[in-house]
Amino acid sequence: MRLSDAEWKIADCLWNKGSMTITELTKDLGPSTGWSKNVIITLLKRMTDKGAVTFVQEEKAKRFCPAIDRTDAELEETESFLDKVYQGNVGLMISNLIGSDRLSDEQLEELRKIIEG
Repeated sequence: MRLSDAEWKIADCLWNKGSMTITELTKDLGPSTGWSKNVIITLLKRMTDKGAVTFVQEEKAKRFCPAIDRTDAELEETESFLDKVYQGNVGLMISNLIGSDRLSDEQLEELRKIIEG
């Protein structure tokens, strides 16, 4: 299941907090995104329709929970990125990262350790 950038922001909140109401999401995301309550409602409806979130109707509000595992979503997003940008070639991605001079010595060392297993 692919999530849009906006859906990722909501999913990230839900993964971090476990469950939230629309009001809680608006308070959490509003300052950084500028989203109104209506935008969040629209995104939650889309995410509910695609099975990314579920909700429980409480006395006064719906409480939304993630319906997908964070690790599974990250893996799918990574695979999609690799396919789109590097035609699935991990070596090419790593080569581009190393050649870009954007990695710190610490990041390069971490990458070496990961590759060496």
